[in-house]
Amino acid sequence: MPRIARKISNSQIYHIILRGNDRQDIFYDEQDYNKFLDIIKIYKKKYQYEIYTYCLMTNHVHLVIFDKDNKISKIMQGMEISYSNYFAKKYKKEGHLFQNRFISKNVETEGYLIRLCKYIHQNPLKAGIASTEKYKWSSYNEFIHGEKITNPKVILSILSKNEKEAIENFVILHSYESECINDEVEYEGIEKLTDEQVIEKIRKILKIQNIREIKDYDKKKRNEKLQQLKVIEGTTKVQISRILGINRKIIERAMERRKWG
Repeated sequence: MPRIARKISNSQIYHIILRGNDRQDIFYDEQDYNKFLDIIKIYKKKYQYEIYTYCLMTNHVHLVIFDKDNKISKIMQGMEISYSNYFAKKYKKEGHLFQNRFISKNVETEGYLIRLCKYIHQNPLKAGIASTEKYKWSSYNEFIHGEKITNPKVILSILSKNEKEAIENFVILHSYESECINDEVEYEGIEKLTDEQVIEKIRKILKIQNIREIKDYDKKKRNEKLQQLKVIEGTTKVQISRILGINRKIIERAMERRKWG
């Protein structure tokens, strides 16, 4: 089957996700993270694109790229090949490092760009790794202390035309966790499940037919069951809440604020 051509963004802004093959780690130490950032710089110089936001996680990468010349495929192919060659040589590993083609999603509105920036920067927080401001491998602090790889001016200008006020608004924006839970599935490029599909997966995982009985369990048993549902990809806490008839806040607390999926 031929590959489906990627849709060109009207804004020329793309949310890019690179995942390790079979979700394997793609960064083992600080040298690896720094190498990937160096590769970003190399291809920025070659293709003249801009990075608006980034976050490097252990087994995946988020990038928001402004590509004025519609060369996103060449940009990402070059970055993937360069890093894969480095990784294979350093760790004597063979086979594909990255999972299939990179995921790209068009960013067409300012509101979506702002929510996406926040979502990407909060990946370490949601994964239980570090607070947003203390995570070393994201662009968060470039917005506050000065750019190194990113161009933060576009996003900051949306928050305020006054630079100082824009930075203050940026910090405030990131000071609380996003409530846009539905977007997590959308941002990650995972196929969304229907209610019927989620219900069937819950039944299979928990080995019960009447999934609504979960809300009548005692607190400890209920939370244990909810923890088991973290393995379901393509759903959200909002959808799980609606299906089970359990308050979303209860589900979130049961998940201990860990990243969904």
